[in-house]
Amino acid sequence: MSKPVPNARSAYRYLRDITTRWMDNDVYGHVNNVIYYSWFDTVVNGWLLEQGLLDFEQCPTVGLVVDTHCSYFSSIAFPDRVRAGLRVSRLGGSSVCYEVGLFANDSTEASAQGHFVHVYVDRTTRRPVPLPPALRHALETLMLASAHPTGVGTRTG
Repeated sequence: MSKPVPNARSAYRYLRDITTRWMDNDVYGHVNNVIYYSWFDTVVNGWLLEQGLLDFEQCPTVGLVVDTHCSYFSSIAFPDRVRAGLRVSRLGGSSVCYEVGLFANDSTEASAQGHFVHVYVDRTTRRPVPLPPALRHALETLMLASAHPTGVGTRTG
């Protein structure tokens, strides 16, 4: 397996600012690894909320996290600013693989990056269901050009 290399901020379709907190630092003076995973969750679910695709109480389908991974390249520490980048690398019948890059302050190179996989299930039965059409359409705007069936989906901002 080859060693991962940090992505550029420009490789992501959507960007969201996240504030570090004093409590995020661990005894080694940098943000603890578990916080990075909470930032993954924040950027994905923040985007879903902004798109009007996430209703915690009424939505008949819910996305369950089934896989996550993070590679670390450089430390982030309070009071750094974090810019989280989001893109989609794969859309399945009932699943989506988000890729997230975390950028400290004004850096254009990821301090950490990884993936976050949601499988969509029926809220009651917890059995996989097809991605709702509105969700699939919105996710296509985050697709990597090389992974998108038509080569489109180049939104940033």
